[in-house]
Amino acid sequence: MDALKPDDPQWVGPYRLDGRLGAGGMGQVFLGTSPGGRKVAVKVIRPELAATPQFRARFAREVEAARRVGGFHTPQVVDADPQAESPWLVTAFVPGPTLHQVVTGRGPLEADAVLRLGAGLAEGLAAIHKCDLVHRDLKPGNVILADDGPRIIDFGIARAVDASSLTETGTVIGTYAYMSPEQIRADRAGPASDVFALGSVLAFAATGHSPFDAPDLVEVVQRILDQPPVLDGLDGELHVLLTACLAKDPAERPSVADLPARFAGRPTSGGRSGTAVRRLRPADTPYFAAWPAPTSEGGLMLPALPP
Repeated sequence: MDALKPDDPQWVGPYRLDGRLGAGGMGQVFLGTSPGGRKVAVKVIRPELAATPQFRARFAREVEAARRVGGFHTPQVVDADPQAESPWLVTAFVPGPTLHQVVTGRGPLEADAVLRLGAGLAEGLAAIHKCDLVHRDLKPGNVILADDGPRIIDFGIARAVDASSLTETGTVIGTYAYMSPEQIRADRAGPASDVFALGSVLAFAATGHSPFDAPDLVEVVQRILDQPPVLDGLDGELHVLLTACLAKDPAERPSVADLPARFAGRPTSGGRSGTAVRRLRPADTPYFAAWPAPTSEGGLMLPALPP
């Protein structure tokens, strides 16, 4: 956490601001304290964006999207004021580093840890999709590794599946290195697009780089569209699952509803995943006990920018 700057607000609504958690194109995220003494994350939108009626409407949809998903897989929404001079959103603070911080700071995760992470993130995506939402920007910087499991953050560009004005063709939204082919082509991006992003995020966790890594953006895009993912060093069920998630054709990717069980090595509605059932999480240990301890670097609802 960074210290507040001289021109930062001291309060947002009834919440005292204690420091800075992150910043991006949509605004600033602060660590705050509720009147009752609980730690919260406060997202404040930039004034120039708040002056745009279309953006205020988008922000109001973000708030409602986050409320619908709940707090088990995403940070729980505590409070919000989309009509304030600078609109703001408050969520419960989730302590823990991002996946991007962990991998860049300590190196790739072991295969079993990646499978455990895949089960948790797939479960979160399933909950999001049940609310008729598509995240559309899942990436390592949008995954908080809390002690009791991962949290998916940043619903700044999550969209209701049936909101045609926001899911129509010709709209490219997301972070290129983790986009699906259909997103890059500006086609309609449905739940299968999040499955592709999940495969890319888990490949990063296992290898330390995107499966379509390249020196420049043009080549990254070309590799996503036309080339197979680079999954060097990965084998077994992890390789099988990531390859399936990263299929170019959305129809060939696995259903997100089946993925939690498949990553955990349990039977699914389509039969066994191909490996023996494995116990990835002992009952008497925290979900991510083998990973770095939670820190104050955690955050939530961060703007949709590359990590």
